[in-house]
Amino acid sequence: MKLLPTLVFCLVLFGGCSSSTGPGESSNGEEPLPVGLGLAVEVVGSGFSSPLYLTAPPSDARLFVVEQSGRVHIIENGSRLATPFLDITDRVLSGGERGLLSVAFHPQYATNGFFYVSYTDQSGDTRIERYNVTADAALADQGSAKLILSVEQPFSNHNGGLIVFGPDGMLYVGLGDGGSGGDPLGHGQNRSSLLGALLRIDVDGGDPFAVPLDNPFVGDPDARGEIWAYGLRNPWRFAFDRQEGNLYIADVGQSLWEEVSVVTATTGGLNFGWNTMEGAHCFQSGNCNTDGLVIPTLEYGQSNGACSITGGYVYRGDAIPAIRGHYFYSDYCAGFLRSFRFSDGGASLESEWDVGNLGSVLSFGEDANGELYILSNDGNVYRLIEAE
Repeated sequence: MKLLPTLVFCLVLFGGCSSSTGPGESSNGEEPLPVGLGLAVEVVGSGFSSPLYLTAPPSDARLFVVEQSGRVHIIENGSRLATPFLDITDRVLSGGERGLLSVAFHPQYATNGFFYVSYTDQSGDTRIERYNVTADAALADQGSAKLILSVEQPFSNHNGGLIVFGPDGMLYVGLGDGGSGGDPLGHGQNRSSLLGALLRIDVDGGDPFAVPLDNPFVGDPDARGEIWAYGLRNPWRFAFDRQEGNLYIADVGQSLWEEVSVVTATTGGLNFGWNTMEGAHCFQSGNCNTDGLVIPTLEYGQSNGACSITGGYVYRGDAIPAIRGHYFYSDYCAGFLRSFRFSDGGASLESEWDVGNLGSVLSFGEDANGELYILSNDGNVYRLIEAE
């Protein structure tokens, strides 16, 4: 597979930043970004059909790329393998916000061969299943599917879809409010519903899973014990900072505001506000009770072509030391690449990086070494690198 020419760019601060500092400056004593620092992207895979996610098992040099239609492909030594690792296209309802949405490898994948997928089934509902790898490390056992969790979806959008193993070994499941507009069924603030919530389950502690006893609503008759956090509209992508342990949730807004909330990963029971609030603003009301609601760490308006946040990761790789600790994100319509550093409870060193045309950014990915990737509807998988 040939690599496309590297796209080189320079650092600029985007309009609307709260800080007036420029590249190489810091307003709060943090280590600043180096003057003249540039980033670039290089194509590590092309020709994918709607690549929605990228990840890797622990200590594995390969990249696993999820296609919306129901396939998982492997990129190994710079080339995509001819045969998909997994192909469940016959089970997946794909299109719009539906499809095969993510894959998560068990922390002990090297020894147990377990991995998990989240997809929309032919009835339009969310299914989380466990599969096994075969004796051939490049092929999954197509017939090994074990249902872990099924959640009915009332509408075709706001499925969420990301599943991630947290630093505590639990499986976290992001679910949107069930769809339509404005959360008409009130799932966001309904703790008896799994929709509009971030779930935390123990796939090793029961069959098919156990509810961790330290989940915040265990024993509450009016809430589901699987819920870790709620008040979410569509947490399409969320991520744990592998060094600091903080949880970053990028929640897609309704029609005005996109948001990122950063919280301590060990604090459960938080209410992120939807549909009382959209971003840091009362939703459809000039006045609302915000007591006990998490106010976003960062928000941006749906202006200048923005429409839907695509959350990424905190960079913890070795290739670009200067950006370690910076969280990267994009927007599906605007296609920008932005970053900030979480500091003193807020977003600092907010920056926009001119990487050229990325198309519509569908997702970010992270490999086993903490390097970052960008997946686009142009069919390319890009790796973030430092500009020469």
